[in-house]
Amino acid sequence: MAAREADAEGASGDRGRVTITEIARQAGVSVPTVSRVVNGRSDVSPRTRARVEDLLLRHGYRKRPAAPGTRAALLDLVFNDLDSPWAVEIIRGVEEVAHAAGVGTVVSAIHGRSGDAREWMRNLRARASDGVILVTSALEPVLHEELRALGVPLVVVDPAGSPALDVPTIGAANWSGGMAATEHLLSLGHRRIGLIAGPPRLLCSRARLDGYRAALEGAGVEPDESLVVPGDFRPDSGFAACTTLLDLPEPPTAVFAASDQMALGAIEALRRRDLRVPEDMSVIGFDDLPEVRWSAPPLTTVRQPLADMGKLAVRTVLRLARGEQPDSPRVELGTELVVRASTAPPAAA
Repeated sequence: MAAREADAEGASGDRGRVTITEIARQAGVSVPTVSRVVNGRSDVSPRTRARVEDLLLRHGYRKRPAAPGTRAALLDLVFNDLDSPWAVEIIRGVEEVAHAAGVGTVVSAIHGRSGDAREWMRNLRARASDGVILVTSALEPVLHEELRALGVPLVVVDPAGSPALDVPTIGAANWSGGMAATEHLLSLGHRRIGLIAGPPRLLCSRARLDGYRAALEGAGVEPDESLVVPGDFRPDSGFAACTTLLDLPEPPTAVFAASDQMALGAIEALRRRDLRVPEDMSVIGFDDLPEVRWSAPPLTTVRQPLADMGKLAVRTVLRLARGEQPDSPRVELGTELVVRASTAPPAAA
């Protein structure tokens, strides 16, 4: 029985071949116990699981594909969080290309927690995924090393920080998008322009902030740091940030929110103060999520090609799974200003 199970679960890693029987011998446990760890089952003590997982990592062990030559039959799509329409747009693009290629997709959220990331890694090893697309998350170096040891290709969409040089990345032209949003408000005559910024740990947030500052400086407007308020891309942070801006001795006449969700929160904060958009304050967002064209008023925003980013990520990881290299390790897709009804010239003094 043990021999048959070993044959079924045997695998090879990039740093030398090892069988499940050898892992069991070194761990001092039975072959079925190692098999339970490999397959993500819970009926193994934490101490035994840790010992076996350490050996699996050290040997670069992963399960065999279902059939010889099988590659890219299953992809992992990993987010930090899934509670945003932004994530839905990425998933839509990923699913379209993956479905056409006959590839399954497993969607996970790791919430930025080490324990969640390690649990995800255990599950990935058990299902022998053939590629990982990581979205707006930072992967711990040890987990990145484990992916490399397992020979699992990795592509990062909207990297949270600076990824390893050997990891392809796909993003949007965030700097030029931030600049375009601010230049639009400047062209309408606004000079006190507030920014509701995204999380500073994210490269996209910093790029949009830099684009905002570059546009102001290009127009000869001295940046006022009191007009820059942090947010986290969610509506409630946009609401809170806009409230802070409204409480300034001299509030801005326009607000650039670095995400559509924060822009919607800002519009609600204005509504509760009995202020009108755009008559009393202009608001512009970033993303062009489907629902913002139906907001009241329809939101001026910067279109980010979220679905296209997901599509390109799948094509890139499939190429890597076939042993091919992408045309470029760093790709930025263009953004586009979409003017609707939430922006207008400032009210006359």
